[in-house]
Amino acid sequence: MAVLVLPRPLAIRPRFTPLSLVGGTALAILLLVVVFPILLIVVASFQPANAAQAGGLSIEPWKAALRDPGIGAAIRTTLSIVLLQQALSFPVAILIAWLLARTDLPFSRTLEFMFWVAFFLPALPVTLGWILLLDPQFGVINSFIASLFSLPRGPFDIYSFWGIVWVHVASTSVAVKVMLLTPSFRNMDSSLEEVARTCGCSRLGSITKVMLPVMTPTLVIVLVLAIIFGLRQFEVEAVLGPPKDIFIFSTKIYRLINRDPPLFNSAMALSTVILAVLVPLIVLQRWLTSRRSYAIVSGRLQTAKVRLRRWRLPALMLVLGIAAITTIVPSVFLLLGTFMKLFGFFNVASPWTLEHWGAVFRDPIMLKSLRNTLTLGFGAAVAGVAVCSVVGYLVIRTPYRGRASLDFISWLPSTLPGIILSLGLLWLFLASPVLKPLYGSMAALIVASVIASLTLGTQVIKSNLVQYGAELEEVARISGGSWWHTYRKVMLPLTTPVLLLVAAMSFVLAARDLSTVSLLATSDTRPLSLLQLDFMVEGRYEAAAVVGVLVVVITTGVALTARLLGRNTGIGQ
Repeated sequence: MAVLVLPRPLAIRPRFTPLSLVGGTALAILLLVVVFPILLIVVASFQPANAAQAGGLSIEPWKAALRDPGIGAAIRTTLSIVLLQQALSFPVAILIAWLLARTDLPFSRTLEFMFWVAFFLPALPVTLGWILLLDPQFGVINSFIASLFSLPRGPFDIYSFWGIVWVHVASTSVAVKVMLLTPSFRNMDSSLEEVARTCGCSRLGSITKVMLPVMTPTLVIVLVLAIIFGLRQFEVEAVLGPPKDIFIFSTKIYRLINRDPPLFNSAMALSTVILAVLVPLIVLQRWLTSRRSYAIVSGRLQTAKVRLRRWRLPALMLVLGIAAITTIVPSVFLLLGTFMKLFGFFNVASPWTLEHWGAVFRDPIMLKSLRNTLTLGFGAAVAGVAVCSVVGYLVIRTPYRGRASLDFISWLPSTLPGIILSLGLLWLFLASPVLKPLYGSMAALIVASVIASLTLGTQVIKSNLVQYGAELEEVARISGGSWWHTYRKVMLPLTTPVLLLVAAMSFVLAARDLSTVSLLATSDTRPLSLLQLDFMVEGRYEAAAVVGVLVVVITTGVALTARLLGRNTGIGQ
């Protein structure tokens, strides 16, 4: 009788591959510096403000927050501003990005850089520039129209709902979307449009039926990012809203924190509301962008551009006009504000002076803040590229099991107002014996800045990686190349412009950020952004404008360097 001998079962052992090691390390770090502070915030929203009641849970902070006068109006105003802002800016940004990336528009690279500069302009100085233009009493445009038509006052009021919407649309709302969409449009395979034209589609039809559908992940990510950051807007509303009693969600949170005594727990409750609203939106965008493949970059890529012919000059004038409104106009009036004896008053005798520049540059605190800003910016740029590229690559290009968790966590920092995130990180540093020595150091500010820019940087990298077909790496691997060789020779040259963009954005966000570093900085680590805020609180708007110009010059120089380094890289090369 034959005896059937069964093979011995193989012992199944866990495999610790380099991929699992890198992914596990990244996930552990994000759980510590992102998820744990957010959990502290959520728990704090249910803790009683009375120290005698400590140890239990209470809904009193929620009641106090929701009973705050005007909270309903603030919610409605927030949603109205955000939705109207996206409705106005998104179609314009799509058109401009398509013209810059897919057509033979003259000076397209220069025009694209102008939108970079518009994004880099700090919010507070830009708002001051538009006040000089549209203030109902002394605004240049209002004064000109009133004198031209013999009117008692000009027709525009910057301190209004529409004034707030205008400043957002004319400053960063269009600019940031153009920055994010243009690289993705540039990565489009022109053969897709040619096939659509061959099948009888018009130029508009090829855009609406072919290009925009395959751009779905990028469009969804950019729209969700815009809505999320719109719900976190603060600076413009804090300056233009109070004169007309216009408040939004974030300014209400700020008022709760700045009360005497401060209602920190109620502010945490309102922040938790934002978190609860935005988490489903994050889940929705992941579901929409993961249902199918959107890879459009392959080994047969064609990048021919559309010839505008008779529309070339009108298109150039349109893009140049929008770029000038978002960049040149606020920059010029920001610069003018630094030379005014009294900010906003053009009709005084001898209104111009260089005194404010001399006073600022003689201030040793300014020189220290300048060094701190450069250290913070470059540190955040290097660390931001490293963290965002690792997270984006793990999520899009690897089978790592925790990639969905990494993707979800990367969105969380954008769901909280900066001041609340700063408070959560403050608790993290003070509560941990290991991290406590970092409090007040430049390393703590760099960590906070990287976390604040994590969402934007990761989603920019993701939206580009999702367009690259797997065959680009598979061919290199089949030819015998290692993972490092494949990444260095194939993926890195393709993604270099995007990595430079993320580095520039990380630098800019760190250099101009106010709220995220406000509770972590000390007198020794204070950057220029906080010095500018101090000048504004003291009523020294001219000195604040000088600091704003310095921030613009620094960030624009970094952006220009990134552009020059990225000109000879990427798909176009």
